[in-house]
Amino acid sequence: MTSASVQHSQPQDSEHVDILERARIQVLDGGQGLGRDDVLEVLRLPDDRLEELLGLAHDVRMKWCGPEIEVEGIISLKTGGCPEDCHFCSQSGLFASPVRAAWLDIPSLVEAAKQTAKSGATEFCIVAAVRGPDARLLAQVAAGIEAIRNEVDIQIACSLGMLNQEQVDQLAAMGVHRYNHNLETARSHFPKVVTTHTWEERWDTLKMVRAAGMEVCCGGILGMGETLEQRAEFAADLAELEPDEVPLNFLNPRPGTPFGDLDVLPASEALKAVAAFRLALPRTILRFAGGREITLGDLGAEQGILGGINAVIVGNYLTTLGRPAEKDLDLLVDLQMPIKALNDTL
Repeated sequence: MTSASVQHSQPQDSEHVDILERARIQVLDGGQGLGRDDVLEVLRLPDDRLEELLGLAHDVRMKWCGPEIEVEGIISLKTGGCPEDCHFCSQSGLFASPVRAAWLDIPSLVEAAKQTAKSGATEFCIVAAVRGPDARLLAQVAAGIEAIRNEVDIQIACSLGMLNQEQVDQLAAMGVHRYNHNLETARSHFPKVVTTHTWEERWDTLKMVRAAGMEVCCGGILGMGETLEQRAEFAADLAELEPDEVPLNFLNPRPGTPFGDLDVLPASEALKAVAAFRLALPRTILRFAGGREITLGDLGAEQGILGGINAVIVGNYLTTLGRPAEKDLDLLVDLQMPIKALNDTL
């Protein structure tokens, strides 16, 4: 008997076990997320295994996160006029996009928070299109948070760009519950997406936020020309960061931006990514965010929630329209997914 035939007769090692069976053992049973190479293998699965993949991701989400769905609304305090060149973003002041700079007043901010709370949301995120906050913006945020707290029982998150330590400390002192700052994409792909700052600068902000005791919200946008290898790299980057929440956006190409002519990500690819990120991050809040409507449609929203998603942004996004909040809330009722409550009054 030759050595080759001897090798063939030996039991297969773990590398040759089907990827979903490995994931079932490692992630579903053991609670340990998949690494970069395994995530890539998941992303490469043929479409005829999508239903099986989504079923496993849903089982993982139910076991390690539970059935509750976290609902969030977002509002832009400062829109447009941003000095950065994020190639996907119509709020950049460097591109010929139709979005123009504007500030939201405090009464409008409070009203948006009230409407968000009425939808059953437990989280309200104040967003500004800036490289980082200046003194004026931080003063507006502080006034907005105080006004909201006087009238609405809701957790407040912020997304104000890159921070220094003093700014991190100020936001923590304001009682900001969670800070969002997306890495956007894999480190290796980032220079093709943004050139006015680095991936590492974003990473440093997130580390300071975590050290200050705020929850870390960090995700990105899929479909910006990245390869499957880079998509898997991005999942591994996020797993290393260990964020509390990962918002998954899908590129909605915006006129006037450098990515305005890119194709929308195929629905099957988007759903595979949702499941793959769940298998990489079994205990993380994985949130449906921008672009899901154009990428997935109504059926895709249901498939995603039954394929690993356990949080949604309801209503509109910063510069694009979302699904009506009522449609998402009705879907959660139909799927028997309870909305996470902040307290008994919601």
